[in-house]
Amino acid sequence: MEAPLQTEMVELVPNGKHAEGLLPPTGPAAGSPRVEGPSRSCVEDEGFLQKGPSKEPQFTDFEGKTSFGMSVFNLSNAIMGSGILGLAYAMAHTGIILFLFLLTAVALLSSYSIHLLLKSSGIVGIRAYEQLGYRAFGTPGKLAAALAITLQNIGAMSSYLYIIKSELPLVIQTFLNLEERTSDWYMNGNYLVILVSVTVILPLALMRQLGYLGYSSGFSLSCMVFFLIAVIYKKFHVPCPLPLHSANVTGNFSHMEGLREEAQLQDEDEATALCAPNYFTLNMQTAYTIPIMAFAFVCHPEVLPIYTELKDPSKRKMQQISNLSIAVMYVMYFLAALFGYLTFYDGVESELLHTYSKVDPFDVLILCVRVAVLTAVTLTVPIVLFPVRRAIQQMLLQDQEFSWLRHALIAIGLLTGINLLVIFAPNILGIFGVIGATSAPCLIFIFPAIFYFRIVPTEKEPVKSTPKILALCFAVFGFLLMTMSLSFIIIDWVSGTSRQGGSH
Repeated sequence: MEAPLQTEMVELVPNGKHAEGLLPPTGPAAGSPRVEGPSRSCVEDEGFLQKGPSKEPQFTDFEGKTSFGMSVFNLSNAIMGSGILGLAYAMAHTGIILFLFLLTAVALLSSYSIHLLLKSSGIVGIRAYEQLGYRAFGTPGKLAAALAITLQNIGAMSSYLYIIKSELPLVIQTFLNLEERTSDWYMNGNYLVILVSVTVILPLALMRQLGYLGYSSGFSLSCMVFFLIAVIYKKFHVPCPLPLHSANVTGNFSHMEGLREEAQLQDEDEATALCAPNYFTLNMQTAYTIPIMAFAFVCHPEVLPIYTELKDPSKRKMQQISNLSIAVMYVMYFLAALFGYLTFYDGVESELLHTYSKVDPFDVLILCVRVAVLTAVTLTVPIVLFPVRRAIQQMLLQDQEFSWLRHALIAIGLLTGINLLVIFAPNILGIFGVIGATSAPCLIFIFPAIFYFRIVPTEKEPVKSTPKILALCFAVFGFLLMTMSLSFIIIDWVSGTSRQGGSH
C-alpha cells in the first residue's frame, strides 16, 4: 500500500469535533471477509497513519508518543464544549436531584459505550469511527457514521456562532459604556455574526492546514475553566431576587451594594419563593435536558484517534483515560450547572453567560469571560469546519483530486447555511435540543452498540451471550431515547410553549 499523504491536520477539538488527519484510511484486518472500498485519491480525504502488514489485527506502524496525562487532556478537550453553557438551564427544568441522576447516568453510559468501541476496535484492528461502521455494515454503516459526525459538528458550529451572535453585542455595549442597546448595526447580533464569519472564520477555513490553530482547543478548555470559576464566584455576589431595573444601573461595587439593599426590601415571601431551589421538576422543557447532556458528553469519534496516539497503548489504559476524562468533565459540568442555577434559579436562560447581563452589563469579570469565550469559539469554528468538509467530500466527492474552487465553495456553503440557521433560530436551546436528540444518541448509544454486536465474532461471544444482549439493549435504549426526546421537542414547538430564553 502506498503511504498516504499527510494533509489538513488539526488538533482534537471539543464536543464531538472529529480529529482531522488522524483517521487511517485502511480497512479491516487481514483475513477479514470485507475489505475497504476504492482507494481515495482526494488529498483532503487521506490520513497519515499507515497500516502495517497484518498477521493478526494490528493498528498502525505509527508509534504513539502521547503520555497518559496528555491523553486525558486531549480527551477532556474533545468532551468540553459549548454544552456547558446550557446545563444550568437544564437543572432549572429538572431540579437538582433529578439533574444529578441524569448527568450521572449519561456519564456512566458514555463510559460504557467507549468500552464497546475499544473492544470492537481491538477485534478488527481499526481505530477510526467511520471505518468501524464500514467493517460492521459496509458503505451504509460508514456513511451513517460520517453523517452523524457531520451533524454533530454542524450543531457545534451553530452553537458557537450563536454565542457570537448573543455575546458580541454585549461586549461592544460594555466597551462603549452604553446603558441600553441601541439600534445601530454594530449592536445587531445578526450583522455581527455575519461580519465575524466573513472576516475571521472564512479566511481561516480556506487554509489547507490549520497549523497553530490546533492549540485553540487547549485555549477553549482554559476559557471554560475560567468561566466555571467566574460562575462559582458570582453565586456569592449576585443578589436574589434580582431588582427589575438592575440591568440599567452602572458601577460594580456600589452597584452590587445597591442591589443587595433593594433585594432586602423585597417581600420576604416572594423572595423565598423565587430563590428556593427545586430538587425534582418535570415540565415540557425537561425534554431538552437529556439532549443537552448528551450533546455535552459526545467525544466518541475522538476516542480511537487518541488511542492511536497513546504511548504503550492498551484497551485498559485507554479506558482509564476515558473514565478519568469523563469524571473531570462530570465534576465541571455539575459545578457549573449547580452554581449557575443557584445564582438565578428559574430565571436562568438557555445560554447561562447571557443571563449575567441582567445583573450588571458593565461587570469587568463577566466581560473578561465573554471576551475569552468569544475568542475561543471564533477560533474553534474553522477547526470544526475542516472535518465536516472532509466528510462531505468522502460521502459525495470521493476519488476527486484536490480543487481550491471546491475547497472554497464547500466552506462558503457551510458557513452560509449555518449563519442562516443561527440568525433564524430563536435561541441556542433549539440547537442543543435537536442535535443532542439526533446525532448525539447515535454516536454515544446506538452506533457503538450495533458495531460491537456485528463486529465481535459469534465464536467469541454468541448472539445470546450477556455482553451482546446488553449491547443490543443499549442500542434500543438509545433509539427510544432519541425518539422520546424528538417527540417531546416537536410537541413543544407545535404547542408554542417553548421559552424564548435565549432570544433577544
